[in-house]
Amino acid sequence: MTRRLGPGWLVALCALIISASAWMPWLTTAVNGGGWANAIGGTHGSLRLPPGFSAGQLIVLLSSALLVAGAMVGRGLSAKIASVAALIISLLVVALTAWYHKLNVNPPVSAGYGLYVGAIAALCAAAFSVVAVIASVASGGSAR
Repeated sequence: MTRRLGPGWLVALCALIISASAWMPWLTTAVNGGGWANAIGGTHGSLRLPPGFSAGQLIVLLSSALLVAGAMVGRGLSAKIASVAALIISLLVVALTAWYHKLNVNPPVSAGYGLYVGAIAALCAAAFSVVAVIASVASGGSAR
């Protein structure tokens, strides 16, 4: 049996990419020999982040919930509710990514490639979530 890759599975893939991007450098600097920091708070070199829970860690937590919601849509389990939840979570991740950028990217600190990967994956997840909502409403019920 061959199944096509539906919007729910694409949302789950985007959530996986967001989670992976959290380990990549989100912030970089060239001051005092340079350094970088990732979304979950890890640092290397001269770049230091304030201690405590941050937007980056919340992005990682929400991406895991987005992964579950996308997989539920992909399997057809409570597709309408799961697709709406995926849309809300993905929009929250997009907003948190923009907030993370606003808070932390100021000279001499610049955005690293991980921030761009995470932001693009979050925007794609939001777009695929919209498609999933439309598909679940158009189907008139769950796939099972």
